[in-house]
Amino acid sequence: MRLVSANVNGIRAAARRGGMTWLAEQQPDVLCLQEVRATDDQLRECLELGGFGDWHVAHTEAESKGRAGVAVVSRQPQSRVQVAVGPAEFDGTGRWVEADLETPAGTVTVVSTYVHTGDAGTPRQEQKLRFLDAIGSRLDAWTSSGSLAVVTGDLNVAHREDDLKNWKGNLRKSGFLPEERDRFDRWFAAGHWVDVHRAAHGPGPGPYTWWSWRGKAFDNDAGWRIDYQLASRPLAARAATASVGRAAAYDLRWSDHAAVVVDYDLG
Repeated sequence: MRLVSANVNGIRAAARRGGMTWLAEQQPDVLCLQEVRATDDQLRECLELGGFGDWHVAHTEAESKGRAGVAVVSRQPQSRVQVAVGPAEFDGTGRWVEADLETPAGTVTVVSTYVHTGDAGTPRQEQKLRFLDAIGSRLDAWTSSGSLAVVTGDLNVAHREDDLKNWKGNLRKSGFLPEERDRFDRWFAAGHWVDVHRAAHGPGPGPYTWWSWRGKAFDNDAGWRIDYQLASRPLAARAATASVGRAAAYDLRWSDHAAVVVDYDLG
């Protein structure tokens, strides 16, 4: 199962820049998309451009139009779909969707999630931490049941110094705060969950997955690694390859993020 996860930074804008063509070229079995920022019909139109028109789609929009939105798009039918991460305060935010896929290895739960950017010392940051805690609760539930599960998406946290170029300048900024990184430490501490891309690549720095559109950030590779595939230990053991789809040049970018691509051996 080739799983491609990408923050498209607006699916319609990404499509205009060639994003659907790039995604199709990866020959995925599952697409996880974040910041879709579109209606169901608009998403379908964009998927058709890449040849994904007859695929199965689990998509949740944000109540605030033009914001957030996440989707799991798969070749095969989805046996279960859930758009609630837990706490009611996140209902209607368009930031969580999970779908079950039946495979020869068993049921695999695939999640696409978008954790919003925070602002240190504000209510928005506190909400971000509560969302991360809600993710942690879902991880605990899958751990206790021994599930094959993977949480993909833009988590808007660089876990360690290797995960952003200018870590010294961001120690007090949302995205690299100790309390955010501590959540990740707890998720990985017992070995039940694996940062698949980091495990496959080894130590950094990088490879990064997000660069500002402004200035020379992309050209200088002054980026952040904030896009992940976090797999339960039983699924992570089946990860064969992992890579980041960084554009070859600035003018070939179709999003400010790069996709994370992982192949899982489920035969």
